[in-house]
Amino acid sequence: MKLAIISALVASAAAFAPNAQPAAQTALNAEADRRAFLGAAAAFGAAAIPMAANAKVDYESVGQLGGGSIIDLNNANVRAYLRLQGMYPGAAGKIVTHGPYKSVSDVYNIPGLTSAEKEVIKKYESRFSVNAPAPEYVIDRINNGLYR
Repeated sequence: MKLAIISALVASAAAFAPNAQPAAQTALNAEADRRAFLGAAAAFGAAAIPMAANAKVDYESVGQLGGGSIIDLNNANVRAYLRLQGMYPGAAGKIVTHGPYKSVSDVYNIPGLTSAEKEVIKKYESRFSVNAPAPEYVIDRINNGLYR
């Protein structure tokens, strides 16, 4: 036990002891320190640069996600229906929570759809399209994190 205490004291005292440095800094030592620093900085910089993500950047139907006149029923966010009077929030919420749809007419089979909502959907039916569900967009259909 005494040996453990003494070794702990010696180890902690060694932490406060100054490191042995050469008495004079020469130009050769400064050049070696500079190279070591630059090498370490380059290694850190290379590690800090993130790898490129393999994300799908170009989506051929991006205009149908709410920015154009056509709305993709399988991928568009609930907020895309704000521009269609009478669709938001009732019918739009039901459309995005159900699906995926194989055709535009599949939206009429949504359970709990009222006759008024069916009339509104019928009014805008020509503005709807159905594309294959893309995981990048389906995840944000109900809540895309945009708040007022």
